[in-house]
Amino acid sequence: MLEDFQPAPILDLAALVREAERRRAAGDRIILANGCFDLFHVGHLRYLEGAKLLGGTLIAALNSDRQTKLLKGSGRPYIPESERAEIVAALRCVDLVTIFDDPTVEGLIRALRPDFHAKGTDYTADTVPERDIVKECGGRVVIVGDAKDHSSTHLIEMLRSSSE
Repeated sequence: MLEDFQPAPILDLAALVREAERRRAAGDRIILANGCFDLFHVGHLRYLEGAKLLGGTLIAALNSDRQTKLLKGSGRPYIPESERAEIVAALRCVDLVTIFDDPTVEGLIRALRPDFHAKGTDYTADTVPERDIVKECGGRVVIVGDAKDHSSTHLIEMLRSSSE
């Protein structure tokens, strides 16, 4: 029932680490997926659902507004970090959400020591930038989701061309 559903908590790093440690102690595996999730689309959903299929607690880490702007360029993100986090937290496949302001997810990997670091199909296990840190922390990089046929950038381009 919908009234029974509770969105995932949106936690700061300290609370996230405590909750991940609690869940790991209870026998759960920790899965980390990250991204900007600006203009949420079906590719994002399939990526997160694919990560959840690994089995365990899925943590979705969102790039902060500042980092999204640095990664994606001026005018981005279109949706503020608090709203992006709320959207992702509402997905049944997501267990915990955090917003990180570092240029890379490496610090989060070191703090959480995930069993799996899930990346989308625009990567291979050999091209994931943080693969060595994941391995050093005892985890495994896993590629999940569908083919990279969807992107927020493509959506923006379609909207711009249709308004001209």
